[in-house]
Amino acid sequence: MMALIDTIKYDAESDDELIWKYPRDDFKIGSQLIVNESQNAIFVKGGQVLDNFEAGTHTITTGNIPLLEKIINLPFGNNTPFTAEVWYINKTVKRDLKWGTPQTIQVMDKNLNYPVSVRAFGLWGIRIKNSRSFLTQIVGTQSEINSDRVIQYFKGEIIQRLSDIIATAIVINNISIFQIIAQLNELSELASKVLTEELERFGIELVNFNVQNISIPKEEM
Repeated sequence: MMALIDTIKYDAESDDELIWKYPRDDFKIGSQLIVNESQNAIFVKGGQVLDNFEAGTHTITTGNIPLLEKIINLPFGNNTPFTAEVWYINKTVKRDLKWGTPQTIQVMDKNLNYPVSVRAFGLWGIRIKNSRSFLTQIVGTQSEINSDRVIQYFKGEIIQRLSDIIATAIVINNISIFQIIAQLNELSELASKVLTEELERFGIELVNFNVQNISIPKEEM
């Protein structure tokens, strides 16, 4: 039988990871939890968030995780064993994330009266603002998740939203897709507003977003 964990800590090898799951789940009352600056650590059991810890060194007790008393027996005093997942959340800002359309998106050009294929790419930046909301909504009951999966999920959201935004802008402004290419700043601002509202639902702050380019296949020029 493996010894129960005395110290729980995550020293990230790089600042790229948004979320990391501690590899063990067997702990005891009295264990030391170390949370570095710009990290949160969250205990989860049975899909239920037990508590969220900010930066610092914490001794695990039923005082700082009161729900533990309801889900475990306490026959061993300060050494009572219990199982739980511990997730570390990185709350630093990620600014230079790239997004781009993996395939062309179809936009109906009202002036031309036929659909036009376009590609787009740009940069975006995020910060996890509400760790509890992020964990419960993004991770949910998944046992394995990493930053790449999280980023890919939101890239899909960006592409979907941007497609709607471009189409809406064309209709409202009554302009051609060829004209909207010259309005990247306005398009970026509009997309940023829409994406900010979407990301906030997941506990994520949109730090920056821009559309760097929109291109049309040569055969449709």
